[in-house]
Amino acid sequence: MKTIAIIGAGPVGLACASWILHKKPDAHVQLYDRLASGDAAVTQGDSRGLAVSQGSHLLLKTIGAWPNQSPSIHTIHVSHRGHFGRAIVRREELQQDALGHIVRYADIHLSLRHALQKIAANSPHFQWHFDQKIDALDISNLADVIIHAEGGLFKQQDWQEIYRDYQQSAIVGWVRMNQSNHHMAWERFTNEGPLALLPSHKGPEYLNLVWCGSPESTDRRLQLDASAFLSELQTSFGTRAGTFLEAGELRSYNLGLNARKKIIDKNEVWIGNAAQTMHPVAGQGLNLGLRDAHTLADVLTESDNVTEALEKYQELRKRDRNTTITTTDFLARIFTSKLKPVIWARGIALSSLQLMPPIKQGLTRQMMFGQR
Repeated sequence: MKTIAIIGAGPVGLACASWILHKKPDAHVQLYDRLASGDAAVTQGDSRGLAVSQGSHLLLKTIGAWPNQSPSIHTIHVSHRGHFGRAIVRREELQQDALGHIVRYADIHLSLRHALQKIAANSPHFQWHFDQKIDALDISNLADVIIHAEGGLFKQQDWQEIYRDYQQSAIVGWVRMNQSNHHMAWERFTNEGPLALLPSHKGPEYLNLVWCGSPESTDRRLQLDASAFLSELQTSFGTRAGTFLEAGELRSYNLGLNARKKIIDKNEVWIGNAAQTMHPVAGQGLNLGLRDAHTLADVLTESDNVTEALEKYQELRKRDRNTTITTTDFLARIFTSKLKPVIWARGIALSSLQLMPPIKQGLTRQMMFGQR
């Protein structure tokens, strides 16, 4: 029986291990985790909100890994600040309970850890190695299959074949409004990049903030006092969601595209952010990674031939990866162009989406479930 080593125990690595053992409890799996054992290593970590699609929600429920605190999105409002054109997507149009959910990174990380612990109780050949120096691992004879799931942040990665520095940073955190915005998600495009407001676990008057701009603008905004920051945010977003009263837990991340063209090499395979790191404009990074992990678990548990399994995996993931990466890259670049013909084209595109429901629903389904 083949041995499997998973390098990296973030959400995607944990999900991959869980699905493999869920499908094949006697699988020989070794998981290498840079964190210590115990909940504290995770709960004290990253608290930013992540967009989790309805498709990912359904996949995670199969292994009992869905977090308790996960406000759902019922309506998405997309518009372009200062220009015509908008699109509104409602869950009823796609006959879904929700279009997506917002989950804190620490919450989904912890839920997946707990889910794997339960599943692994029936898996005698599973080993979980904590406190590992991932970058220093000698992988030459580690296992028959080596899964790279340790992606890291954009600026921490080595350049891959598809690389683009958008010269953007994102401020993330939470904001408190003067009104409730139940189950609403707002994607507001500005001349500097997208500005998103998403449901928050803190309550209906709170929203998760993702504010993209140039690195210089981001640094300057983070130096503003509270009143000046809220005033500039109000000017950039407008009043559709109400008045901004408070902001907290603000920090920034550099944004870019860094993706591999080839995601397998002999007995090695790359998934999640290790395979592709993308702009957060459509909230697709984690969702694409979870689809990677689920598909890889399927092919590895269906065949003992490593070469055939990995080649099948690469073929199965090609269409979804290409479509998602291309769409995200296009959105990240097209909405920051200041050329007048492009600005008019953006408005027409948004208006067309609203006027042509089949196209709007098709694009939304791609974001929710990927290409199948």
